[in-house]
Amino acid sequence: MNREPETFNSLEQIRKICKEQGISVYKLSKESGIPYSSLNNMFNRNTDPSLSTLTKICYGLNISLSDFFSPAPSNVLLLSDEDREFMQLYNLLPKTKKQRLRAYLDGLVDDERSK
Repeated sequence: MNREPETFNSLEQIRKICKEQGISVYKLSKESGIPYSSLNNMFNRNTDPSLSTLTKICYGLNISLSDFFSPAPSNVLLLSDEDREFMQLYNLLPKTKKQRLRAYLDGLVDDERSK
């Protein structure tokens, strides 16, 4: 019995990742630099994004193209509810504040390691 291979649906993958990260289409448009109307039209018309658009979307989602197309993460990390809440709050921040938070966390970790 031959079965047809499942086809990859990029729009479903985008929706899935947005849901996992707690990101709305509006937030994705801000993070990726793609106008909200363009993203909204893409979803409403069910049209696959071009490679350049997908690259911007991945940038907005803080993932690589490889991660986007990966059927399952290579390094599965189980998050607690507290971790998940932190990630949702983190995803609400603009990129510049994410960078500042990362620098702050690096400093805290360095302090702990030096004790």
